[in-house]
Amino acid sequence: MAGYKTDLDALRTNKLSREGRLNVQQIESFRNKHLGERCVIIGNGPSLNNTNLDLLRGETTFGLNRIYLMFEKLGFTTSYHTVINQLVVEQCAEDFSNLQGPLFTTLPSRAHIGERPNTSFLNKLVGPRFSKDISHGIWEGATVTFAAMQVAYYMGFTEVVLVGVDHSFVSKGPAHKQVESAGADPNHFDPNYFGKGFKWQLPDLDTSEIAYELARETYNAVGRSIVDATVDGKLTVFPKVRLEDVLR
Repeated sequence: MAGYKTDLDALRTNKLSREGRLNVQQIESFRNKHLGERCVIIGNGPSLNNTNLDLLRGETTFGLNRIYLMFEKLGFTTSYHTVINQLVVEQCAEDFSNLQGPLFTTLPSRAHIGERPNTSFLNKLVGPRFSKDISHGIWEGATVTFAAMQVAYYMGFTEVVLVGVDHSFVSKGPAHKQVESAGADPNHFDPNYFGKGFKWQLPDLDTSEIAYELARETYNAVGRSIVDATVDGKLTVFPKVRLEDVLR
């Protein structure tokens, strides 16, 4: 019943207002834009500091959440950006508003970042499910990485390479519990990522694994693939590869 309601709400949002119809047109402009191509989804784990990021130059990339803190080190900005967590959006709204390039986020973010040019607002659907048509909406799957996988599928990418998806957190506690950082952040590539005073939610790794399995099966079913080039990552859902080998 909850799933049916979110589907109905998504249809209403998309069809019954000019704002909704324009948003759908914006999203549909990305359908199969990169058909048959490869992309890299860049996570935010500490392993990025042990990754040869120079290999990513020239690749089509998806940045997640606060990856912009690494743009100077990367020497480039990501091709696309995805953020879905509302605590992150609320506290970093100005940063997201100032990003260059297309941004994909969920509908509640509109209240915080406004009508930023080249922003696509995605309806939130109940899952578990993998959305092949993000113009209708997405299931968040407890991780922004899964959201980016759905966007990449819609764009037509044949191969997705993961880096920095450590799937491991020093901070422990009940999934989704809101906490406030007391000091430097040990869970991401930058100690200021969720630095002192930043409010965030503890991860739900079990739900994210369900989402990742859905992504793997959906991609594999049509001859596409997701591979994991994270250095010493703990995620076991996707085939492991060396970044140096896959980006030859």
